[in-house]
Amino acid sequence: MDRWIGKIAVVTGASSGIGAAIAKQLVKNGMIVVGMARREEKIKDIAETLAEKGKLYAVKADVSQEKDVVEAFQWVKNNLKTVNVLINCAGIGRYYPLTGEGKAEHLQQLLNVNALGLTNCTTQALKLMKETGVDDGHIIHLNSVVGHNILTFTGHYIHTAIKHGVTVLTEGLRRELVLEKSKIKVTSISPGLVNTEMVDDFKTPGMEDSLDGMPMLEPKDIADGVIYVLGTPPHVQIQELTIRPVGEQF
Repeated sequence: MDRWIGKIAVVTGASSGIGAAIAKQLVKNGMIVVGMARREEKIKDIAETLAEKGKLYAVKADVSQEKDVVEAFQWVKNNLKTVNVLINCAGIGRYYPLTGEGKAEHLQQLLNVNALGLTNCTTQALKLMKETGVDDGHIIHLNSVVGHNILTFTGHYIHTAIKHGVTVLTEGLRRELVLEKSKIKVTSISPGLVNTEMVDDFKTPGMEDSLDGMPMLEPKDIADGVIYVLGTPPHVQIQELTIRPVGEQF
């Protein structure tokens, strides 16, 4: 991680859960971190608890809104000049059965945050990297094991489909960067069940009790995976990293 000391990382969804854990670990390793989230005050609270060699900035942004994303990366450009690492952590779960009982607003939220938000943040980060001559950066998408499997979770197949899309977006971006002869790395990290606020999003009809007693990871487990991925030598690219709790059945 020494080569990243003093470099700029943007972490979306940094106000809680996996995003917050990753932001903390990056600061601990000497990076300058911009945490983006709707709940800006929570990131500021986290920043006040850190006494590490790096630094954490809080920027208010709803990644489901393209205007917010553009303005957030403009803040990065104006204040920190560039970005070296982007970690797309922002994500939600919503109940949307395919049998006609789902709410249209839930479908739109899933698409706007988990697909369009990730894509817009990636586009803006790459634009800034290219403008400032960063050709050894790293883009990490927080995917999921459901991005590689179809699970029998009624009402969550849209979420699963979008995560499959993240798998394709990650590999597609890697291939496009290869064609450009870029040295920017791209990684998908796919956790199993993680003990975060998002677990409550899956406690939907028919699943209220099914998550009880299931083995879970902690957010720091995923943050440790990010540190491993970033710590690889420049010629090594971890394309996919799957992290599961021991005993996970799906």
